[in-house]
Amino acid sequence: MTEVRTYGPMVLQIHDSTESLGESAAALVRDAIVAAVAEHGDARVILATGNSQYPLMDALDGVNIPWSKVTAFHMDEYVGIDADHPASFRRWMRERVEERFQPAAMHYIDGNNDVEAEIARYTALLTEDRIDLVCMGIGENGHLAFNEPYAADFDTTDWVTEITLTPESRRQQVGEGHFASYEDVPATALSLTIPALLSSPIQVASVPEERKAEAVYRTVTDPVGNQCPATILRERGNAIVLVDPGSASRLRQA
Repeated sequence: MTEVRTYGPMVLQIHDSTESLGESAAALVRDAIVAAVAEHGDARVILATGNSQYPLMDALDGVNIPWSKVTAFHMDEYVGIDADHPASFRRWMRERVEERFQPAAMHYIDGNNDVEAEIARYTALLTEDRIDLVCMGIGENGHLAFNEPYAADFDTTDWVTEITLTPESRRQQVGEGHFASYEDVPATALSLTIPALLSSPIQVASVPEERKAEAVYRTVTDPVGNQCPATILRERGNAIVLVDPGSASRLRQA
C-alpha cells in the first residue's frame, strides 16, 4: 500500500518497498515520454545518475518506452574528470542509459572542456526546445543535482553553472563507493541549475535508502530556502518524490 502526501505542488509517495518505488517511477517516466511523443513527435528528458537511480533504471527494463523518439541529457559532471573514469557521470549515463535503452540522442556534459565554453554549449542544447521530463534524486545534504546548501540559486536565469562541492557531497561520493578517498573527489562540478531542473511539466524524484531519511524529512519540514535546496519542490515545479521504507524512516518517527 502506497501512502500519498501533498506539500504544495509536491507529491510524496511512500512505498512499502524499493521495488515498488522503482516500478512507480518507471510508470511515471513512461507516461510522460509517451505523452510528449504524442503531442510533439519526440521527447526531451533530463536524467540523474547515482545509486538512487538504480531502482528506476532496473524497472525501466520492463517498460515499453519509445526510446527512438527520446533525446536525453544528464544534469551534472565533475570538472576535469575523464569520460571513462569509473566515477564519471558520462560513463554512468553511457552504460546505464545510452547502451541499455538506445535513445535517439544522448547529450553529455564534458567535464574536460573549458568551463565557460561548456556551459555555453550545453545551455544551447538544453534551451533549443522544451524539456518534457526531469528525473532527479535528492542528496544526503538536500542538494538537487549539485546545487549545494546555501549556494543554490532559486532565481538564476542560468541553466548550467559551475559548483564548488561541499565536504558533505564529497564524502557522499566516497560513501557510495565512487572514489577511494575524500581527496580523490574533484572539488568542482558543472551542474544544471534549480530553474533548469524545474523547467519541465513533471519532475520524478527517486529517493531510496535510509541514508536519505534526514534529507527527505528536511525536504518536507524545513522552511523553503537554500539551506536545504530540495525544499523548493514544495513551492515550484510539479515534483513527485518517491521514497521507500528506509528513506521514509525519519518521517515515520516524526
